[in-house]
Amino acid sequence: MGWNSWDCYGTTVTEDEVLANAAFMSDHMLPHGWDTVVVDIQWYEPTARAHGYNPDAPLVLDDHGRQLPAPNRFPSAANGAGFGPLADRVHRLGLRFGLHIMRGIPRRAVAARLPVAGTDWTADEIADTGSVCPWNPDNYGLNHDHPGAQAYYDAQVAQFASWGVDFVKADDMLFPYHEREITAYARAIARSGRPIELSLSPGTDVSLAHLDHLRDTATMWRVCDDLWDRWEDVEAQFARMARWAPWQTERGWADADMLPLGRIGIRAERGDDRLCSLTRPEQISLLTLWLISRSPLMMGGDLPTSPPETIELLTNDEALDVLWHSANNSEVLREKNLVLWTADDTDGRTRYAAVFSLANGPERVTVPLGSLGARPDDRIRELWTHTDTPHDGHSLAVDLPAHGSALYRLTAPDTTG
Repeated sequence: MGWNSWDCYGTTVTEDEVLANAAFMSDHMLPHGWDTVVVDIQWYEPTARAHGYNPDAPLVLDDHGRQLPAPNRFPSAANGAGFGPLADRVHRLGLRFGLHIMRGIPRRAVAARLPVAGTDWTADEIADTGSVCPWNPDNYGLNHDHPGAQAYYDAQVAQFASWGVDFVKADDMLFPYHEREITAYARAIARSGRPIELSLSPGTDVSLAHLDHLRDTATMWRVCDDLWDRWEDVEAQFARMARWAPWQTERGWADADMLPLGRIGIRAERGDDRLCSLTRPEQISLLTLWLISRSPLMMGGDLPTSPPETIELLTNDEALDVLWHSANNSEVLREKNLVLWTADDTDGRTRYAAVFSLANGPERVTVPLGSLGARPDDRIRELWTHTDTPHDGHSLAVDLPAHGSALYRLTAPDTTG
């Protein structure tokens, strides 16, 4: 559970903006489980701009081809300090610090034939110049038949560890599925001596056939391309998370992507400065699906300037309990516009259910209690509104707005909570 700079600042986030979001999270969200701040792509690009990438960008690199924070955007990184000072300030707020990195090695390092730290090899000897990211021009892939490829990742991650990095979002890893790159990166983290969580992206068409490898190497992995504040993006996640939800465990988490909520697009890749374009019912449906499917939560909107009602949704402890304390989560019905999910609470007594309407207009939905795993005498509480929901012992009638949902806790009458 954390914040990522991509949806609001794209490639351009600054140190002050990171610290403002970290301070807000520490003050308002840390008690609710939000504890990680992630600087997304191109923190090493001094001329980064909104709406795209600069060709042959003047990346800031050290003498061994490793990326360094651009001092014009991250002043505390001057004189080779890297992200150490910023990570320290984030840690003092009680939070974890994360960063984004692209697969491979910078093309500028290859062109300059920079030495690989701790070896006699140079960047041009270990690069796979035929392996390039289709959407970002900064890097080449690595040739993992050459031992210098592993040495480069080892040195890169060792530097991150020395800065105090707790979380790495490694991009251009999953589409296509770069198994050797992922293995090498996980090995570098293990060798770094620091417990660093590994998040893999972008996840387009990622297959369950890779589950064992993903669990062996990563903490979380995306299951889609970038998700934005469009209902069609959210609706597409129902099928994906239904496929992945039965496999969600502490061994690794399928990630439904960032939450494009609150104020986004300030200097982003997609669109202009705006509040999330999803309706409030659509925002609640997004969060309900992420919670009931146990996706990691990474807030994409700028926290200090997002509406209070957005922060209220993100800090609803009754709803967040579903993320923290549920098991056996699964989609149990999808017919026409109706989608139902159920889950058990880890206490063995409480259960959860979610009711979604994919209809484009308001609908009254009648759901048999048995379809929710509910008993005739269960107490049913809706968690977004904090209200008990009456029923007749046979079915539950729910009035849902367009693309709306309800999230329920089901408890037997002899239990509390």
